Amino acid sequence: MINHNLKKITTAIIVAIVSSSCQANVFRKAEQAKTSSIAEEKSQPNIVYGDLILKEQSDYVMIPVRIKDNNQNRRSYLDSSGYSDKEIQFFNIIFFHKRNGETNLLLKKKAIITAFDFLEKKEAGKPSTRFWLYKIIENDTNKDNKLNTQDAIIGYISDSSGKNLQQITPNNTQLINWTIIQSVGAILLKVIEDSDNDKKFTERDKINFLKVNINKPAIGTEIITDQIDQEIKSYILK
Repeated sequence: MINHNLKKITTAIIVAIVSSSCQANVFRKAEQAKTSSIAEEKSQPNIVYGDLILKEQSDYVMIPVRIKDNNQNRRSYLDSSGYSDKEIQFFNIIFFHKRNGETNLLLKKKAIITAFDFLEKKEAGKPSTRFWLYKIIENDTNKDNKLNTQDAIIGYISDSSGKNLQQITPNNTQLINWTIIQSVGAILLKVIEDSDNDKKFTERDKINFLKVNINKPAIGTEIITDQIDQEIKSYILK
């Protein structure tokens, strides 16, 4: 009888130990899954809608769209003109009509907007033509599996509503800066060309200037042609 009772007690203890071990294992797995889920959630970037950008001359309010990386907690800052003196990274811009409530997106693809500027073409006796000019990174040109300022930075313009987006600089270039020439209705753009085709933009690459007709925007025509470039070199590098 004693042996029988001892067996029962021993069996009960073993069952209790196994049950406790199983419960601990289940709890541990649940905690691991919870921790993994929290870590994954933290690593996922969040969509952030920036401060309103308002130009009195425009019928539209702009809302920049950026991504906040939870691991980096980066922010972007704009100066009073809406043009960044530091690198910005907007992934899209929402245009909202002040009066009729119409809303549209600037981009229909994945890209990064690193700068933008509000420009106005003025002609005597005619309404002003207002438009936006952008620097946009849209292709991984150096093949490092990410979009950044080491890639081509393309110039685009749109009308004041963010519609009719038009490319104005060649694919294999980086747009540096621009100026508008009111007297001829043109934009002059300074670009770096990847002239040695090494997928990089460095001091060794060619600087060029492009002219874009504001009334008929398209990829600009080169100001420094290959012929002019070679002629200059023949005088200086003898």
